[in-house]
Amino acid sequence: MSETTFMGVPREKIDWSPRIDYALCNDCMECVEFCPHQVFEVRDQEIPKLIVKNPDNCVVFCRACSKSCGLDAITFPDKGETTRHIKTVRKELSGNE
Repeated sequence: MSETTFMGVPREKIDWSPRIDYALCNDCMECVEFCPHQVFEVRDQEIPKLIVKNPDNCVVFCRACSKSCGLDAITFPDKGETTRHIKTVRKELSGNE
């Protein structure tokens, strides 16, 4: 990951990463091939299982991997809630509560 902050907020304080609905996922691994940020990992090559290994590597507000998923098995947190959270944390960090 190249950025350690987003809008002045430490990246690890921002809950933005893909969620995998395993009931919908068919293990096609398109998302793994698509994402250049090593967010995903395939565990156990014999019976592949997709996991979100590096959630903080995910670019905040990027949802491109979910668009590569034809089954809509990948979702993200609500963008509006995430934006409000970022603004709140930024105020707290600056001392303007």
